[in-house]
Amino acid sequence: MPVLSDDELYQRSILESVSRTFALTIPLLPPNLEKVVGNTYLLCRIVDTIEDASGINATTKQDLSASFVKTVLGSQNPKDFTEQCAIALAGHSNRDEKELIQNIPRVLRVLESCDGEQRQAVARCIQIMSDGMSYFHTRQNSDGLENLTEFEKYCYVVAGVVGEMLTAVFSLHSPAFAKNISQKEHLAVSFGQALQMTNILKDSPEDRERGVSWKPIGVSDTDLLVIAHQKLEDALRYIHCIPKTELGIRQFCFLAFGLAVLTLKKIALRHHGHRSIEAKLTRSQVSRFYLFTKFAVRSDWLMDIFFRLQARSLKA
Repeated sequence: MPVLSDDELYQRSILESVSRTFALTIPLLPPNLEKVVGNTYLLCRIVDTIEDASGINATTKQDLSASFVKTVLGSQNPKDFTEQCAIALAGHSNRDEKELIQNIPRVLRVLESCDGEQRQAVARCIQIMSDGMSYFHTRQNSDGLENLTEFEKYCYVVAGVVGEMLTAVFSLHSPAFAKNISQKEHLAVSFGQALQMTNILKDSPEDRERGVSWKPIGVSDTDLLVIAHQKLEDALRYIHCIPKTELGIRQFCFLAFGLAVLTLKKIALRHHGHRSIEAKLTRSQVSRFYLFTKFAVRSDWLMDIFFRLQARSLKA
């Protein structure tokens, strides 16, 4: 087993601080993928931190996003970005996220140690995400996004593009997967969008409290659940494209997929009158599903059965 650098050890440590879920799923990947996917998650988390920061205006967020892209692409000294953030995010309450930003040089050194084609995939992802979020910084409001087209666009720049990045690095790792996913790359976008739609529906009460809605105006939650179900069908087809010899990648994807399905099921049941049900999954529910994925990923049939049984409530 290769010895991890101090920067890679830091990456693993801060990942556990900023996301318990991804700290659980990313280590399932083969080592060369774990490093680049963990790195990408941390970079994406910085983009999210800028978006979610309260107390700074849209123009400042756009400036920070542009500065971050320059930093990731290597055209700006990371120190300039961290100094900008120290001023703009002085009142930000999440200490782990602030620590992550201050340690961006360490995260970028890990990125630099990845393969050239992996770095290109990550850079593309971060640029599209940052530019896309800059577009939406001026559209944050309490009413919601203009229409379903804007909603789909938002879900793409926040998460669909991550699906594309994963497909790129998975394909570099596995020629068999590259062959299976050829001409079906749109499934990767649906995969990411399905996960983001889940987050939007789950977090909508908290978003509403801070005066923001990412749901499309005039579209009911029931309709959004139906759309999410369609995206999840594509996501499952995406997982089917992963060879059974790549159990780590299959479990990584199926775990994220299944947790989204179980969360949306809870949200659907709440809409059907079961108001006492919490939308957020408990740790024990996550743990039980994690154990289930260990053998379910060996069988497309088992994954299909899980989806049909657990997602029935999303269709109506």
